[in-house]
Amino acid sequence: MTVALVTGATQGLGLALVEGLAHRLRPADTVYLTGRNIDRITEAVQSVPGGGARVRGELLDVADPGAAAKLAAQLEERHGGVDIVFGNAVMRVGPGDDPRAVIDDYTQVNNFGTTRLLKAFAPLINDNGRLIVVASSLGTLRHLAPVLHRRFTEPSTVDEVDEQIARWRDEVADGSAKAGAWPGFVNIPSKIGQVAAVRVLARERRESDLRRGILVAAACPGMINTPTSALWWDVGGAPAPAEAAKALLDLAFRPLDPAQHGELVRHGEVVPFS
Repeated sequence: MTVALVTGATQGLGLALVEGLAHRLRPADTVYLTGRNIDRITEAVQSVPGGGARVRGELLDVADPGAAAKLAAQLEERHGGVDIVFGNAVMRVGPGDDPRAVIDDYTQVNNFGTTRLLKAFAPLINDNGRLIVVASSLGTLRHLAPVLHRRFTEPSTVDEVDEQIARWRDEVADGSAKAGAWPGFVNIPSKIGQVAAVRVLARERRESDLRRGILVAAACPGMINTPTSALWWDVGGAPAPAEAAKALLDLAFRPLDPAQHGELVRHGEVVPFS
């Protein structure tokens, strides 16, 4: 039996990933659709077409420091391990949001939520499994001033990446980031932090993962036509979530490519970090 889990799965890309997994897997398999609101989880589960894998809703607020570890322990008890994990939970910001006002909640979800998920579920990934963080091509050092690169290239553990994100969060909150070299769009350092965390974790696990057929990677779905994206960009010609999900699902189901391990992958191709 295959066990899959998607965070941030009550709408948009997350829900499309659940639907795609359920379609590609068998009735004996289970896909966990997770989110932080039980009513939205229930509604999303009921919206998934039948005929494929069983879709099961579970509460998971990645901003809660203990939630990912708690759910991981429950799934280990139920199944012994997990085969596919998509980390897709995200707090979005709009052009009118004040970064100083939202940065704490934003990093708790997008960054610390990601690293909590990585640390909780990486030990549970079965042979030939996949642990994929949905990120962005903005998560590369080409979008960051060179003076800041070492903040994301020097960490050797996930905890050290968290320390750098905490420093950046504090600089945004006290206004010093605005006077420095940080980009004004908080999505850029956040995505770089996500990719850096994946890279560090994958480096630690590389030998064992490749021997066991496991892929740990970040993935960029590209521009998606959603109301939130439309606040920032012209998304008229961008694919809908269901179409955007296909490349991520292909990454999860295709044979392991060692060149993709620990990397940011977009439409099957590695996007260089630096």
